[in-house]
Amino acid sequence: MTKGEDKRALRVAVIGAGMSGILAAIKLRQAGITDLAVYEKADRLGGTWRDNTYPGLSCDVPSHLYAYSFEPNPDWSHRFSPGAEIQAYFERVAAKYDVESLISYNAEVTRAAFEVGRWRLEIKDGRTDVVDIVLTATGVLHHPVSPQIDGLTSFSGACFHSARWDHDVPLAGRRVGIIGTGSTGVQIVPAIVDEVASVSLFQRTAQWILPLPNPEHGEEEKAAFRASPELLRATYLDLAERFQNTFARAVVGDHAQMQRIADACRANLDDNVADPALRRKLTPDYQVACKRLIMSDQFYPAIQKPNAELVTDAIVRIEPAGVRTADGQLHELDVLVLATGFDGHRFMRPMQIVGRDGLTLDEAWADANEAYRSVAVPGFPNFFTMVGPNSPIGNFSLIMISEMQLAYIMQLVELIRTGRYREVAPTAAATARFNAAIKEAMKGTVWVTGCRSWYLDRNGNPAMWPWTFERFEAEMAKPDLGDFDLVA
Repeated sequence: MTKGEDKRALRVAVIGAGMSGILAAIKLRQAGITDLAVYEKADRLGGTWRDNTYPGLSCDVPSHLYAYSFEPNPDWSHRFSPGAEIQAYFERVAAKYDVESLISYNAEVTRAAFEVGRWRLEIKDGRTDVVDIVLTATGVLHHPVSPQIDGLTSFSGACFHSARWDHDVPLAGRRVGIIGTGSTGVQIVPAIVDEVASVSLFQRTAQWILPLPNPEHGEEEKAAFRASPELLRATYLDLAERFQNTFARAVVGDHAQMQRIADACRANLDDNVADPALRRKLTPDYQVACKRLIMSDQFYPAIQKPNAELVTDAIVRIEPAGVRTADGQLHELDVLVLATGFDGHRFMRPMQIVGRDGLTLDEAWADANEAYRSVAVPGFPNFFTMVGPNSPIGNFSLIMISEMQLAYIMQLVELIRTGRYREVAPTAAATARFNAAIKEAMKGTVWVTGCRSWYLDRNGNPAMWPWTFERFEAEMAKPDLGDFDLVA
C-alpha cells in the first residue's frame, strides 16, 4: 500500500471504560478509526473512581497533573481533589468527545480468542463481536480483596468493602471498625471521626505518611486558570517535573532524594503524635516507600481523638458483635469496613484470552505476568494492554503513563491499518530480555528492601517500573520493530 491509498478499515474493541478506556476511545477516533466498540462490565464509566466512593476519597497525585494533557481542568477545588470530582471530570470529558455513544454497559467480555486473523469476543449477555484489534483498558485496582478472617460472615452489623461502600448505612453515632491501614483506611478515619461514636482502626502494618497539605484552589486562582491556558499548561509541566525529579527518582535509587522523603515522614510522626506508646505503634519497621507511600496531614490528628482507637493486636476472629483480638478483647461494633485493598495482579482476568495456536493468557502467565514494554504479550497478535505488568504505577501520574503507552500502541496499530502487516506481536526473546532487565534493575529499588506490599506478585517480584521517567519516555517513544513478530 503506497502513500495516499486508503487505509484498512479496522474494527477495534476497547475493553474497559475507565480512565484508560476513555482515553483510548478518544485517540482512536481522532486517528480516523471509527468502527470502534467500548465494552464496560459496569453500568457507568469511570473505573476505580466509579467504584470507590468512600468518605475522604481523593487522589494522591495533584489534580492538575492527574488529568489528560489535552483536557486540563481549571476548576479543581483542591490540590488533591475528592474522588467525586475526579469521576465528574471523566464523565465530562467522555461527554465532550461523545465517548458514551461507543460504550456498551453491563457488557463484560468473558472470552477473547484469536481465530483466522481476527479476535472473536464473547460477551456475558450472549452477544459476540469480531474485531481486528483488541485493546484492554481494564485497570489494576478493580478486584477488591476481602481478608481471610474466621467468622467474617457472622458479623451482625453492616459489613462491606471500602470499594463497595454502602451509603444507605448511617454512620452518625455508631461504632465503626476499619480493617486496613493503607491509603484508604488513612483517608476514611479523618473523614468520619467527628461523626461516629467511635472508630477502631485495626492495624496489621504501620505506614509511613508524608504530610502533604491539601489547600483549596480559591475562585481567584480558578479564574486565572480559566483565563490562561498557558498557565494551566505550565502548572501541569511544573508538577510533572517535580514529581519525576523527586519521588520517582527516589524509589529507583536516588538515595539523597529518598533520605529527604524519609526524614519528612519521620518528622511528621515525631512532631504530630504526642503519646510515645502510640508513636511506637505507628512506627513502621521497613524503609520509607517500600510500600506505597501515604500522603496525609490529617490522619495523625484524627487517630489521636478521644473516640479513635488504633488496635495493633492481631484479629483472631469476627463475631456477631464485633472483632475479637489476640489479647482476648471483643471490640464491639455496629459497622465493619474492609479497607483491605485490591488484587493488583489480575489485570484483565477473569476474562479468558486465547492467542495464536490456542495459547491462553493463563498458560502464558502461569509462572509470572510478563509483557513486552508492559503493553503486549508474545503469541497474542494485535492484542494490546494499557497499564499492564510493570507499568510505573507508583512512580508517576497514571494518566501520563496511559497517554504514553497509548501513543506507543497507536504506532503499532498504524502498521496494521496501513496494510504493512496483518499481525503484530512481540517476540518471546525480546519479551524475555525486557523482563530479565527489569528483574536485574529491581535490585536497586526501594520495593525490594524487605516489606510486604500489594506491589509484589506471587513470586515476590514488584510489578513496577524500576527505571527513571526518562527511560520510560524513551522506551515509549517508538517501537523497535526488530523486537516484533510481524506477519505481512
